Formats: sequence, C-alpha cells, structure tokens
Amino acid sequence: MRSVQIVHLDDIYPGWDGLRWASEHVRTDLLEPRALGRPGRWRQWDWSANRPGATHDLPADVRLIVEGVGSLTCASRHLVDVAFWVETPANERRRRALSRDGALYAPHWARWSAQEDAFIEREHPCDYADVVVDNAATRGIAAASSGWAIPSGIGTAPSGR
Repeated sequence: MRSVQIVHLDDIYPGWDGLRWASEHVRTDLLEPRALGRPGRWRQWDWSANRPGATHDLPADVRLIVEGVGSLTCASRHLVDVAFWVETPANERRRRALSRDGALYAPHWARWSAQEDAFIEREHPCDYADVVVDNAATRGIAAASSGWAIPSGIGTAPSGR
C-alpha cells in the first residue's frame, strides 16, 4: 500500500491575507513538479511568529490530498486525479471557524471571508469538482451519484461538468 500525505492549506496560507498566494504556491511548487514526476514542495507558515516556516518536500510517488480553499482552480484541475468541493453556507463556515479557533480567528473573519468569496467568484471551483459535498448542517443528505465511495453521512451531488 502506498502512503498518503495530506497537505492542509491552513498550514500554507502566509498570514490572514494569503489565500491567493497559497493557491498559486500549491499549483506551481507542489502539483506541477509532481505531475512531471519530480518531487514537489510546499512552504509552511509559522502562524505564531507570523513568518515563513519550514519547507517540506514530497516525492512524486506519494499519494497526495490537498485540502482547503484555494486548492482547486482552473489552472490546477488538470494536475489532480479527483477533485472535491465542499459546499457549506457562510454562516456555518463562520460558526465552525470561530468554535475551532475562537478569539484568534474572530478579528480576521471578515477579511478572510472576503478572500474566500473573491476566490470562489474568480475560480468557480465547484465547476471543476468531480464530487460536490453538501456539508451544511441544516440540509438533508443528497443522493450519492458520483460513483465514488463516500463515507456515510456525507452527501454528494454531481458537479455538472
């Protein structure tokens, strides 16, 4: 069995204004080299020091999951095998973020949310997803129609691609 590495964009965003940079960085430094059979790399952000942290190399033969807003773009879609988009209403995203990170996140929510909104408007990541997961706490479970095995309790809908 091959190993799997998960890269969280929360570990890459260079501060509270870094969504666009992280999205480009993942594409150019991590995904593109791996698509050519070379190791990819990603730079961690040291949130406590508010500066760049360690750089991590990832061999091309290690399976990779990249998660977070900014990971799925028109320019990166051809570099991945399967793309998921998780759809959650803004009020639920805010509630979850603040319950997870509390006072640390609260003063930055509006500017981060504006970057997310701009990214979604610019990139339309849902249009490039093979599977769209309806992750709203208040919605029912949609029928799984993608052909992918999705854990129980997660609803999916085709992307319409």
